[in-house]
Amino acid sequence: MARLSGLQRAVLALYRQCLRESRKKPENVQAHFKAFARREFEKSIGLDKKDFSAIEYLMRKGQRQLEIYASPGIKDIR
Repeated sequence: MARLSGLQRAVLALYRQCLRESRKKPENVQAHFKAFARREFEKSIGLDKKDFSAIEYLMRKGQRQLEIYASPGIKDIR
């Protein structure tokens, strides 16, 4: 595998963090959280690797969403 840039590593780390948070949810809805995370990341799969401002914006947006959905009060997502 090719060497990853710092931004690529940050995106992968955010994705892994999303998957880890999904494991903290009730077992019957974990798949919903994993599928949601996957869909959100796949929306931007065609983004140009050199479009740093867009990637950084999406990273901040993803972090905010993760903080919201990691809340213990959130039980399910669709």
